[in-house]
Amino acid sequence: MGFSQGGQRTTSTTGATVLVASNRGPVSYAVADDGTLNARRGGGGLVSGLSAIGPDADAVWVCAALGDGDREAVRRTGGALDPADTGGQRVRMLDIPADVYADAYNGIANSVLWFVHHMLYQTPLEPVFDAEFRARWASYEAYNAAFARALADEAAEGAAVLVQDYHLALVPGLLRELRPDLRIGHFSHTPWAPVDYFRLLPDDVAEQLLRGILGADRAAFLTHRWADAFTACCREVLGGTGTTRTGVHGLGADADFLRERSHRADVDERLRTLREQIGTGPDGSPRRTIVRVDRTELSKNIVRGLLAYRDLLERHPDWRGRVVHLAFAYPSRQDLAVYRDYTAEVARVAEEINSTYGTEGWTPVLLHVEDDFARSLAAYRLADVALVNPVRDGMNLVAKEVPVVSDRGCVLVLSREAGAFEELGAHALTVNPYDVTATADALHTALVTPDGERAERTKHLAAAATALPPARWFLDQLRALDAPDTSDTSDTSDAPDAPDAPDALDD
Repeated sequence: MGFSQGGQRTTSTTGATVLVASNRGPVSYAVADDGTLNARRGGGGLVSGLSAIGPDADAVWVCAALGDGDREAVRRTGGALDPADTGGQRVRMLDIPADVYADAYNGIANSVLWFVHHMLYQTPLEPVFDAEFRARWASYEAYNAAFARALADEAAEGAAVLVQDYHLALVPGLLRELRPDLRIGHFSHTPWAPVDYFRLLPDDVAEQLLRGILGADRAAFLTHRWADAFTACCREVLGGTGTTRTGVHGLGADADFLRERSHRADVDERLRTLREQIGTGPDGSPRRTIVRVDRTELSKNIVRGLLAYRDLLERHPDWRGRVVHLAFAYPSRQDLAVYRDYTAEVARVAEEINSTYGTEGWTPVLLHVEDDFARSLAAYRLADVALVNPVRDGMNLVAKEVPVVSDRGCVLVLSREAGAFEELGAHALTVNPYDVTATADALHTALVTPDGERAERTKHLAAAATALPPARWFLDQLRALDAPDTSDTSDTSDAPDAPDAPDALDD
């Protein structure tokens, strides 16, 4: 069964039995000068997951048109994308009005919900919930309603629907009203704010967000910490979670893909270039490397990481000329002024370090801002130390990917505020992300770690990092929708035990 755009029940004999909903889909489009559409396929856990259920599963992915190329593709196809562009995957792309989309995506999802869950506000000045916020919130409601209607149209009777992330927090509740027959799950890829911070939101908005997710049969999270925070908010605001179950799925690294991809020719080429740029120390041996790979997202804490590296060079002068910080900071959300300012500050601090400590034969910070996946993998392979110090992060796959790829083994310096800490903390050097001095000390400890200990840490990190690869992560969520109520709570979790050895990465 299905529904028309107006919400009236209509008969459907071709509805999908498995549906995924996310802001970004598996393919994006650009219009060439001659008017042709060029499709570019993406990757990630959802793509791997849908592939894992097989071609006969009758699945469909519902997503939004993100730019002019996508909108043109929707106009030409009616929203049902050409399977030749999607690798055979059925995709329905929604052309939500550009102004509505901009308000929902940048005005609410990225500028309010992201800031709340990552606790990024400078509270003496922000947030301010005024008439402008209310207008944007109306767009967020409209955006979520468009997804709910599309999912209702596409779903077969009793289908399983997996709704992704904070962009679509209202969809489960709206979809439940349209299609009570569906099995609905919602997955949060971000942290969940603690009660006191969540209650910065207007009371009605906080309640609406929680009730939206509680429209699902099951609400899932990356860690127990985030699941428990959600449950606490529900108790405080609503009195409880009702019949909605909670669960945990700690998305892991795709080891087979990473190991194969990291040894292709383009990565080897980037590796040679980076080695030349890094150079050798005063004794002729290769310089040590501290690697970070991030978007210039406010929560990633890149500036404090650079300040910690500067402190290392200042207080441990023996490292001057003997270590290089590979800092890959790929610009993110540059349509928002606060992100442009942050990106500029990253570049300023890196240049200050180089001008203060650099010599003719040694550049202390190699900052790269052009997104290059092959170069990132080359840096992973070179890493002696991986620096992952977010102020708050739902998971952070970089923390999981570097130990899988590193050629000589690495020491992970990890923020206790990263979701990955729950699985990797026992084998990492843990830091308070705000404590620059302690982070510098951890970097020094990591650099002097003996080879045997480095190898042992890497082995355990890689095992934990690959415990729940993307395909299994997706399939486990599907299976959990059918699990009995008594077997699925935020206290017992769905997170698997880490294997003894490795199984084989949105804005």
